Amino acid sequence: MQRAAQAPRPVKCAPSNAAFRLHFLSRVDPARVNPETKRQARLPRLRALTRAPRRTAIGRALERFSRALTAWVGTSWAFGVALAIVVAWAFTGPLFGFSDTWQLVINTGTTIVTFLMVFLIQRAQNNDARAIHLKLNEIVAALHGASNRLINVEDLTEDEVRLLHRHYSQLVALARETGELTQSHSVEEAAARHELKLIREEKRAS
Repeated sequence: MQRAAQAPRPVKCAPSNAAFRLHFLSRVDPARVNPETKRQARLPRLRALTRAPRRTAIGRALERFSRALTAWVGTSWAFGVALAIVVAWAFTGPLFGFSDTWQLVINTGTTIVTFLMVFLIQRAQNNDARAIHLKLNEIVAALHGASNRLINVEDLTEDEVRLLHRHYSQLVALARETGELTQSHSVEEAAARHELKLIREEKRAS
């Protein structure tokens, strides 16, 4: 009895280097292979982070009004107007017989002005503090040898700030050992310099 003819099995050949490379590159993300492509892939995310948030017309109008009012309140004219109001109120005292209503007018007016000024002062302080922090961040990021851990340090928790304080207290200790208080820039650089100084002193002694 004759056996049925079997179909020939396909022979598996080892892929060549070129074929294996093409197969590997087809399965790998191009952003991981080409640095330029990786940089281009990061650009949309960076643009999204740096894009200014959209604000409504009411928000922009309130910002312009508060900015103009904050600038005017700090002028001499504002002080002159406030002084004139107080003097006029004092002169009208005899006309109203220094009554409770006369006192209530100035009390109510000063309370309202103080209540509104609290928010204006807080807004001005927030803007000034944010601008100062941004300038300091630019200096820290641009200086060679400065520790980048100080960028946005105002956003850290109290425990993290205390930890940084302990780290930078080491700068003082290292500087006191060498007698040079103006030579350290960061914890890492100060430790490296301190080790180099100790090695040089040991070589000189030997």
